[in-house]
This record gives sequence, structure tokens and C-alpha cells, in this order.
Amino acid sequence: MPPPPAKPPRPTPALARADGNTVTGVLERIVFLNEENHYTIAEFRPDDTEEKVTIVGALPGVQCGETLRLNGVWTSHAQHGAQFKIESFTSALPSSVYGIRKYLGSGLVPGVGKVYANKIVDAFGTDTFRVLSEESARLRDVPGIGKVRATAIKKAWDEQRTFRELYIFLQTYGVTPGQCVKLIEKYGAEARQILQQQPYRVAREIDGIGFKTADRIAINLGFANDAPPRLDAGILYAMETLQEEGHTALRESDLRDYAATLLETSGERIEARCAALVTEKNLSRHAPASLLPSPASPLPAPLPGTSLLQLPVLDRAEQKIARSLQRLRVVPSSLPPIKLDAALIWAEEKAGFTFAQAQRDAVRAALVSKVSILTGGPGTGKTSSLRALVEILKAKKVRLALAAPTGRAAQRLTETTGAFAQTLHRLLKFNPQRGGFDANEDAPLALDFLVVDEASMLDTRLAAAVFAAMPSRAHLLLVGDTDQLPSVGAGNVLKDLIATDTVPVTRLSVVHRQQGQSEIVTTAHAINEGNASLPIAIDSLEKLQPWADLTFIVARDAEDCLQKTLALCAEFIPTHYPWLKPGRDVQVLAPMHKGTAGVGNLNLQLQTALNAHGRGLRAPSGEFRVGDKLIQLRNNYDKSLFNGDIGVVVAADPDAGTLEADFDGTRHTFARGELGDLALAYAISIHKSQGSEYAAVVIPLLKAHFMMLQRNLLYTAITRGKKKVFLVGEPAAYGMAVRNNEAKTRNTHLKEKILQATSTP
Repeated sequence: MPPPPAKPPRPTPALARADGNTVTGVLERIVFLNEENHYTIAEFRPDDTEEKVTIVGALPGVQCGETLRLNGVWTSHAQHGAQFKIESFTSALPSSVYGIRKYLGSGLVPGVGKVYANKIVDAFGTDTFRVLSEESARLRDVPGIGKVRATAIKKAWDEQRTFRELYIFLQTYGVTPGQCVKLIEKYGAEARQILQQQPYRVAREIDGIGFKTADRIAINLGFANDAPPRLDAGILYAMETLQEEGHTALRESDLRDYAATLLETSGERIEARCAALVTEKNLSRHAPASLLPSPASPLPAPLPGTSLLQLPVLDRAEQKIARSLQRLRVVPSSLPPIKLDAALIWAEEKAGFTFAQAQRDAVRAALVSKVSILTGGPGTGKTSSLRALVEILKAKKVRLALAAPTGRAAQRLTETTGAFAQTLHRLLKFNPQRGGFDANEDAPLALDFLVVDEASMLDTRLAAAVFAAMPSRAHLLLVGDTDQLPSVGAGNVLKDLIATDTVPVTRLSVVHRQQGQSEIVTTAHAINEGNASLPIAIDSLEKLQPWADLTFIVARDAEDCLQKTLALCAEFIPTHYPWLKPGRDVQVLAPMHKGTAGVGNLNLQLQTALNAHGRGLRAPSGEFRVGDKLIQLRNNYDKSLFNGDIGVVVAADPDAGTLEADFDGTRHTFARGELGDLALAYAISIHKSQGSEYAAVVIPLLKAHFMMLQRNLLYTAITRGKKKVFLVGEPAAYGMAVRNNEAKTRNTHLKEKILQATSTP
């Protein structure tokens, strides 16, 4: 059954119907303000009407009482009715006594509330703003305002005026309000001069202002298309863009062609600027893999365009991994003597079953080799091998640490091994003030053995931090499934390490879980083998067999997929599996964010179906209600919350603008400015689910998701389910995903660096 219909939105104001793109009026009240990006929800009174409307969007530097001319579009929110979504705006200081009182009394000037605002306006009337700008000494004529307060008012007024003037200048060149805030926070009053003289500098120095924005400003200011600063900035931007696709290195010819197209210039000019950037150490250059040096032969010159180029930060990270790996390999172990055969027999007795030979090999390799890798799919015995290893090391009183890239993965590692595990950021002691880790090569970790689970999620920079912080005499075991999605950050660390043939690798391939009867496990392995045959498939929820652990529910189209997903979460699962809590144990995993069956719409619909009446608090992404499931969208080191952490709203105070949420037993309070870092998490992307495991997962799968349908994506989604997996969608989409094994190759230089370090005497 579909969820109950949402209450109908309020009628759109008549003004909106008359002019849908522009509204002029007075800003009456600010309901919500994110001080970081100035996203605002406010009450607005259009001219010639007493009816107030809601406006949403970025409004930096505005105060109540200002006259605003807003450009944008009218939208309709399911709960809050008609809203005007701001795309751009211009503002004018209020000219009426009423507007001036409201403006000054809105908190613009520290120490000037409504009482002093009224006194100032009573004294100067409509001449108030001129007095503040030109004759501020007259403020001391106002009762209660002395020299100190008058000086403070003048200073705050001048800062506000500078901000407004700068914003008007920036907006002329297409700078968004949020970007304007960042520029002023970084450069202050010098922002205008820096933009006019060094526009590409802001692309390097300010997060969120990229090359395209800086380029638009520079071109408008008259910079030549082939000016070296423009070409240099464009090349570095191209490198960063391709880094976001997972690459840490690029063939020079590929970068030349990409950057030449991007900058609309010749390949020769790009080659010349690449050479200059290498000379200036803004790029690193390496010989191609086929020209690795060897003691027996000199290094020939590479053919033009075949060299590899890297950003220095990624070059240094790969070098750190290679050097640290070699250091670990050559320094003797600190482990106490262990009789391996006896230890394995003892571990088998504790486990209550005999290990497969590959599992015994995995434990043996971890204890004998300073660095080793354990890989395999679901149900192949990785957990049993890990548990045995942990038991042996604990019995020998070895200083052992277990860690994973995400909080959910660390929690699962604790549950499966019975030993404490933590995130790598916590283990390495991330220091937000320094922007780095306190545990490093100069201050290594105090341990003898480190196990890192979900190692396929390790990007190059995090892996470099882990390797560098390892004591020289300690052991490192990397555990991961190479068939899952690669890391979100740049690099291909686990696969590169395996490809070097310098690190012992144990591959587990025989399915042990539930004697091979788990449909989740067998389907996952079938996907990896390219078998596109559907698992149990039905066309309606009435035919669902509660005993089945994996079922494909056929949907006619996106709307049918949505309704069946809602019915599964709101009706079938609570009815047949009452021990599963929809907000805690059930997770919807979608390939894409947009669309009818995308993460965004699924969250709104699931919130209505599962938690329609909770006390709520409005935020940039919608409304959060008590009982809602949340996801943290970026690392918050002050709260020890990390990108991908899942929590539940336990309290909301709309008046104070605060929200309280429970993340794995720890409560955190979020102010208005922090709400932009949260989103509903009834549905999340498959990429966000990496390293996590859920009692039940529901996976919408449509041909419309074709851009994301790949074998490793589907494999990752299915293997997140511990007890129940429901695929809802079109059979053709399932086949498309299984057959598409053309995951984009990630270009790196790590393998070559490791081989070079190994061959160096």
C-alpha cells in the first residue's frame, strides 16, 4: 500500500503567479541561518501586500528591514507550502523609519539591540545611515551611548558596508553568495584587489571556489586566453579533476589532450607549461612503467608524452607507502616466539571447528610476514581467520590494534573479533588544528601488530599515513575484498600492493557460511563470475516468502519501484520481521541520488511513511524529526564524527535551532550552522555503505541508473546485507550491472615506486 498522502501545500501567493522570476520586498524575519555558507530561510513581505512568504537560499550580509530584489523560482514544499528559491539578489538599505529601526535592531551591530536602535532612529530619523557613515561622532549625543560604544558601532557599520560593496562587485562576476563569504573570510578587504590581480590564486587557496569560477572572473577582467597563469591553473585543475576520478598519476599525453580541450588552446602550449610546472615543482614527472631502472641496464629516455605526471602531494604519499613498506620488510619482527602449528590447533579448539587450509595459511602468513594481505568474498572465512589470529595474539600478550576506515566498519570488526576496534582517524590521532595525524614516522604507534579491515577503502593519502605510523618492528595485516568498490579518494592501494607480488597474499574463495546455502553469498559470487541469472524473482509483495534471504521483486517502472520499496520498509518487514527496526536494522541502498528512486526522493517518501509526525526542525536539506535516521556528510573532528556515520534524532528544539542525535550510543548536539553536514539516511548511496553491514537491505535497481550500473556496485550493495536482501526493480537493470565489468582503470604510480624501492640496494 502507498504511504498516507502528505497534507496539501498552502496556495501559492498571487504575487508568485503574476511574476514567477522576480520578487521585491522587505526582509521581515530570519528563521534559519547557516553561518558557514549563509543559507537562509526567512519571512519576506513583498511590496504592495501584507502577506508574508517564505524565501530560501544564500543571503550573505543582509539584515531584517532591508529591501531585497530577489531572482529565482517558486517551489512548493510538501510540509511548508510555497517557497521562493533564491538564485541571486540585490539589496538596498531601508529608507523608511520602520525599516531602519528593524535593520539596526536585528543584531547588525554588537551591543545595539532594539532599545538602542530605537534611540538612534528617534534621534536621526531617515538621516540615520548618513550619520553612521559620515558623522558618527554625533552618536554620542544619543542617551546611553558613550565614546566606546560609539566607536564600536562605527567599526561594525563600516565592516558591514565593506562587505556589501564587495559582494556587489563579486556578484557582477558570477560569484555565488556562499563563495563570496569564503573570499571575504580568507582575504577580508583585500579580496577585491586579489581577484583583480591574481584571480587564479583563489582556486588554489579557497575550498569550494574552483578553476571555473576563477577563470570566469579572470576572462571578464580581461586576462588573455593563453596567459601562463591561466594555463597553469587550468592544468592543475585538470589534474585535480582527474584525481577525483581516482587517478593519482596521468600520462603526459592524456593530460595534454584533456587540458588543451578544457582551456581551448594548443597541445604545444600545454606541454610547455607542464614542463614549467615540473621545473617549479608544482608537478612531479616519472618515467613510464616500462622504463623502470634496473641494475643491469641504464634508463633509456622516455618517448615524448609517455611520462607520468603527478600532483606533488600524491607523489609524496606514494613514496611514503613504498619507503615504509620496504622499512617494514627488512626490519626484524618484535613478536614473541610462536609455535605456529600448535597455535593453530589451539585456535581451532577454541573456535570449535577445523579451519580450511587457506584459513590456516592466512593466519600463518600474518604471523610470519611483517606485511601481508588477506582477501576474499563473503562467507569465505575471513572473519574466522581474523578471530583465530586475534585469539593467538591476545594469548601471547602482543600489543594489538584493530582499525577500519569508517566507524561502522570498526564497530563490525569489534563485533566479529571480540576485540576493540576503532577508526583509522582515531587510531592515528587526527589533529584538526594541524590538519594531520599526531601518529606519524616521527611519533609511531605503540603497537606490535595492526589489523586494518575493509582495506579496499584505503585511498593513497590515508594509506600513507597508516604505513608511516607503523613501528619498524611491527606487523601489518590488510584485510579486504578486492571485488568491492574502490576507495572514494584517489588511489588503488590494495590492488596495487597485490600486483607488486612483493607482499604475501592469501585469497579465500571457498564459501563456508551456512554450508554454502546462503542465497546472499551464492548470488554475490555469481555476480563476480558474470552470471546474470536472476535470483528468486516475483512480481508482487504478496508472493514474498519470508524465509528467503534474497529476493528480486520485479517493478514495472520507477514509480512502481518506489511504491514497492516503501511497502517493503513500512509494511512487509515490520510485519514479518518484527525484531528488525526500520530506522536501525533496515537500510535502503540506491545507485544514484536523483530521480524517483534516487536517494533524495526515497528519503522524503520514507520519512513520510515511517516518521510523519515527529517534532521537527527545518534545515537546508529539508526537515529533521525526532526518530529520523541521519547520516554525517563530512568529518567533524570536534565531535569525533566522520563522513558516513549513522545516527538517530532524539530531540529537536526549533526555538533554539538545535538538534540532538545519538550516534552509536553517544549523543551530540548540533547548532543551526552544523545542520548542513547532516542528511536523512533512510536511504543512502551504495558508495556511502562501504564498510558497513545491515541486517536487511533494500536495493532499488532501474535501467535509468545505467550510468552507475556496474558489477562491483551491485556486488557491494548485496554484500552489505547480513540476513535479508531485497532487490526491487527491472530485471534488465540487474543484467546490465552484472555484465558491465568495465570499471574505470585507475592510473597510479604506486606499484612502480614499490618495485623501485625493492630493487634499490
